[in-house]
Amino acid sequence: MAPVRSLPPPSKKRKIQKDVGRVQTIKQLEDQLTRAVASNTSLNQLADLLDLGLTLEDPQDTSKAIYALYRVFVTIITNDKLGLSGDEAAKTVKAWLLERLNIYVEFLVGLLKDEEKFLRTSALQILFSLQKHLSTSYSKPSHPQFHNSHFRKIINALLTCPRSARPGSRKSSTSKDDTDIDPDVLNQFYDTWFSVYDDIRWYFLRESATLLGNGSSQTHPNIAANLLSILERLTTFPTEQAELNSWWVTEMGTKPPKLKRAKKAADGAESSDEDEEKPTGDRDEEDDDWRKFFEDEPAPVDDKKGGGVRLHQMTIHQSLHALSSHQAVFTRAWLTLLPRLSVARDGERSRTLATRALNIMHRGVLPHLTRPVLVMDWVGACVDYGGTVGLLALNALFHLMKEYNLDYPSFYTRLYAFLDRDVLHLKHRARFFRLTELFLSSTHLPATLLASFIKRLSRLSLTAPPAAIVMAIPFTYNILKRHPALMVMIHRIDVSDVLDDPFLAEETDPLVTRAIDSSLWELLSHSSHYHASVSVLCKIFSEAFTKPGYAMEDFLDHTYATLFDTEAGRKTKREPALGMELVKGVNMFPVASNDEKPKGVDPEMAAVTSGDVVSELWSFA
Repeated sequence: MAPVRSLPPPSKKRKIQKDVGRVQTIKQLEDQLTRAVASNTSLNQLADLLDLGLTLEDPQDTSKAIYALYRVFVTIITNDKLGLSGDEAAKTVKAWLLERLNIYVEFLVGLLKDEEKFLRTSALQILFSLQKHLSTSYSKPSHPQFHNSHFRKIINALLTCPRSARPGSRKSSTSKDDTDIDPDVLNQFYDTWFSVYDDIRWYFLRESATLLGNGSSQTHPNIAANLLSILERLTTFPTEQAELNSWWVTEMGTKPPKLKRAKKAADGAESSDEDEEKPTGDRDEEDDDWRKFFEDEPAPVDDKKGGGVRLHQMTIHQSLHALSSHQAVFTRAWLTLLPRLSVARDGERSRTLATRALNIMHRGVLPHLTRPVLVMDWVGACVDYGGTVGLLALNALFHLMKEYNLDYPSFYTRLYAFLDRDVLHLKHRARFFRLTELFLSSTHLPATLLASFIKRLSRLSLTAPPAAIVMAIPFTYNILKRHPALMVMIHRIDVSDVLDDPFLAEETDPLVTRAIDSSLWELLSHSSHYHASVSVLCKIFSEAFTKPGYAMEDFLDHTYATLFDTEAGRKTKREPALGMELVKGVNMFPVASNDEKPKGVDPEMAAVTSGDVVSELWSFA
């Protein structure tokens, strides 16, 4: 017989019944609305279902409500209840439905910052599914549409991260300053849509630049950081026309009309196919005249299809199928973003964001810009800032010089300035050596310039840790091997050079430091370094230069820990002396008897030396 419970849980049963009642109410309202749409009757119960969904506190109930609302709105959209045609009564109903849809969408964009992960991902999926249905409902066979006003709300939610409006969400009241995009939302958006579909990427790049340009850094301080979090992951940007083949809105994938020059209107203005009727709320605020700025010559369109058409003369549909248009919106997005990442703007946070942008600048940004030299001013400002930011900016600047013929005469002067007392102590010194070896790899550089670099580096090695010295030695060896004219610097070692070194250490111009008249006596001094790895490696300068060169990657990851592990794991060829055997008759530590006190010795010292000296030294009492 089961024991009688003294406190039965009636409250829990009531809660379960209450939850079941909510679910049944949501289901009943959804069924009634579905039948109302099919029979073309009143849809007033949509307001009841929406009010219920917005007031639920339990996340599971909220999930059921938002999916029920989604199915209802999809049914309304597919039955053309939001279409452009209809009489005055139909337009009144449409306006009321659009108002309910906007309230629903605003609630969904807030859920992107909800504390429940499944609500965040579900809200994003519903928003993009609505984007497809809305665009399809307004599209015509000859004129496909992308519902831009709805997509702007998605972009605004991703970049500004408004707080969740769900009553049960703690984030709605405790995280007022949390405006960073959540990692799971970022991953889902990038992996599912942004990196896959060409129309989503094109519209996002265009509208995010507009939002960032119009947004205030005081009201929305994290827009730039959130946009950078998305753009820095982009590795699927198209490089060929044939790669434009994936579309979220299927109608956008249809072949656009033949590209041709727009006809001149009577007043001299250019007409465009975009003047056709658009859905309510889908009209652009601008006529895309900004695209003229990114064109130095006509867009590279196939000559057989009417080449020479400029970007600002294309319709939106034509732009989506033109690689040059994708490059233009990409360029505009980055040129709008980079000034917000100024290293002198907000201290440490701006430096961190600038470092992230510079890490991908040479491989993920510059190759896709219409005119890469447009970022020269921002990159140059980062170079002038110095430190890690300046070092990374040097890489981007060198890429501009090498690939795009940028004229920057003071590049090596700026690089020489990075050789200061801190460079060999920073955690980024491996990156510095890696980049500097690339910058100095040309055999056409003057010997006086290279002499200044290896001389300054050898001087800095005097106060560098062993892990940095083992990088500097093979680096210098490779330069000497590549430029035999510098060999005189290792054959001119004598006392007079050390005492009267002609090298001008304070000179900032590497061409006038007189380093070529000096020697590398600093590196020679490391032959007697306390660390065995350094002293052994330094002997390469006294041997014949028969080795083709050292692979710098073998030396760039050394730290105190790796050097210690190397020494600890080294095989011992000869056991070290751990003790010594005293020879009979030879007293290394004479012991004075108690009766015999040394003459001329202080009494206290005599007391100390009156026994075993070694034992006394190890007595800590």
